[in-house]
Amino acid sequence: MKTTLIIGASSGVGKALANKLIAKNEQVIAISRNQPDAGFTHFFQHDILSETDLPKIEGAIDGLVYCPGSINLKPFRGLKKQDFLNDFELNVLGAIKAIQAYSPNLQLSTQASIVLYSTVAVQTGMAFHASVSMAKGAIEGLTKALAAEFAPKIRVNCIAPSLTNTPLAEKLLNTPEKIEASNNRHPLKKIGSAEDIANATAFLLSNESSWVTGQILHIDGGMSSIR
Repeated sequence: MKTTLIIGASSGVGKALANKLIAKNEQVIAISRNQPDAGFTHFFQHDILSETDLPKIEGAIDGLVYCPGSINLKPFRGLKKQDFLNDFELNVLGAIKAIQAYSPNLQLSTQASIVLYSTVAVQTGMAFHASVSMAKGAIEGLTKALAAEFAPKIRVNCIAPSLTNTPLAEKLLNTPEKIEASNNRHPLKKIGSAEDIANATAFLLSNESSWVTGQILHIDGGMSSIR
């Protein structure tokens, strides 16, 4: 039975993934600022940005998924130094903190996998995405570097979604007109769901992806590759 640690499991993709893994009778450990409503094996209430150490976990972990992220869309001229620092701290330094804390647990597994998240905007330049693209571009670089360093013991992959219907994107999808416009920007004429990203994440955690590492998987309705 696999054990997966999900950081940021109380909503959006993290919650959808947790429900999916629990339905498969896998063990799920959650670390989140807010109390989730799923039946986790263990839950730790913790803010990844706090100065305190992450909760200590005993034994092997087969999967680590880092879900916290930001969608900070502003014109470049309006971005302050603190905007870039905030996005980098949450998206990148938080992931690094988690991986460093739980690498010993992952090393105890015979089939360990780390999954991180980027954005379609890294490979497909988009206006007003300078800060988030900077941070997520670093995540893509981190993915490849760690995949090389941790091989063959731990696989490391990254999913780069386009706009997905989660609480994080609520302001971008809070009217029928915004949803329709977002749907039409994608070749498949629809935005993604939390379940779409959770399905891809579950694949990267599973033994079915045992020959996959160092990859940036574009789950984006075709946005990054076709018009």
